[in-house]
Amino acid sequence: MKGIPNILWHYIRSKYGRRFRSREELLTWQDKKVRNFLTYILPKSQFYRSYYQGLNARDWQQFPLIDKSTMMANFDQLNTAEIKKSEAFYVALEAEKTRDFSSTIGKFTVGLSSGTSGNRGLFIVSEQEQCTWAGTILAKALPQSIIARQRIGFFLRANSKLYQTVNRKRIQFEYFDLLFPLKNHIERLNQYLPTILIAPPSMLRLLAEAQARGSLNISPLKIISVAEVLDPLDEGYICHVFNQIVHQLYQCTEGFLAATCAYGTIHLNEDIVAIQKEYLDKDAGKFIPIITDFCRTTQPIIRYRLDDILTEQETPCLCGSVFTPIKSIEGRCDDIFYLKSQQNEKLVPIFPDFIRRAIITASTHIQEYIVVQKSTDLIEISLNTPAELQAQVQAQVYTSLLFLFERLNCKIPEVRYQEYRTTRQLDKKLRRVHREF
Repeated sequence: MKGIPNILWHYIRSKYGRRFRSREELLTWQDKKVRNFLTYILPKSQFYRSYYQGLNARDWQQFPLIDKSTMMANFDQLNTAEIKKSEAFYVALEAEKTRDFSSTIGKFTVGLSSGTSGNRGLFIVSEQEQCTWAGTILAKALPQSIIARQRIGFFLRANSKLYQTVNRKRIQFEYFDLLFPLKNHIERLNQYLPTILIAPPSMLRLLAEAQARGSLNISPLKIISVAEVLDPLDEGYICHVFNQIVHQLYQCTEGFLAATCAYGTIHLNEDIVAIQKEYLDKDAGKFIPIITDFCRTTQPIIRYRLDDILTEQETPCLCGSVFTPIKSIEGRCDDIFYLKSQQNEKLVPIFPDFIRRAIITASTHIQEYIVVQKSTDLIEISLNTPAELQAQVQAQVYTSLLFLFERLNCKIPEVRYQEYRTTRQLDKKLRRVHREF
């Protein structure tokens, strides 16, 4: 099958097939899928064949881990399409420079991650994998049947032939380049009138502000946040302006990992990816995902340790899915704050979500914020608040953080306030909570 029939097949299978009655049934099915996948893929990937030499596929859950640095260092031997990293980088970088994202290497689409951590990653997918991805994402993201006409407005730093795969007769796909001025986007959106709006939350926030001002006038059926952590402060504002749930798609270079259901709960895509949990705090449900994508054969992702922090939802979702519900996608491990313990010189980790909650619960007058840990003794905070309430809000934020630090038995660092800059580079990911040392 090629093209539309292939996409439709994967849409139907993802939307209406694979009904699991219990977690046990799902995990048994996953185990069989991964074993079969390994039997097929290991002979084709020189790196994995050597890396897992002598190991039995039934023990795959204990196989050695890889991460982005391992994948990039062994890119030529890891992929099964015999594509060189130097060639892939050249094609991807040229696309970034020219803003023409139609180039391929043979029949393979090449893309480049944003590299938030400073280590940019490559992805390559085949035509078959593009169809699988398109069918799956349409099944999980469309607000109506695939037969209904949709106009998708999609904001991202870089376009890709992968995304253009969903561009069909009934489903129009319009790419909005984050490098272009906001004014241009507003003019185009007012003409295009998207039924589905997909963008990073920082862009959704700007569009919501334009909608509130009256310069933007759109009524999308569904709003989807991608690429950045959806901060509760931004989520609340966007929901209020557009009067609807903000959905999320959790996708990265390594795969399509999660999506929200009709109730707005994020669920791991355990029908296409096996996700193990490396717990950072089991009582709080915080873990690092270790992913094995049993559908991806060109650039196999096996026991890949991400650098993200996810928090489990304690209660089952009302939708009834057995796929793991996620309370929040917190950010990266390198956004965990570290403060000195009151008892000794050991460093106490503070998860981004704890900082986030301390800020947004301190005052209802905080419109936006950024918190940066500069060192173990210094935290810088920028608050967007009414000028006449600035001193009051800063005091409330300090009190809220002080309570958090004391509860965690940390030494109190210096808290320094900076002016909040309302303008920024739209093609750079917004990280409201991050660590710089």
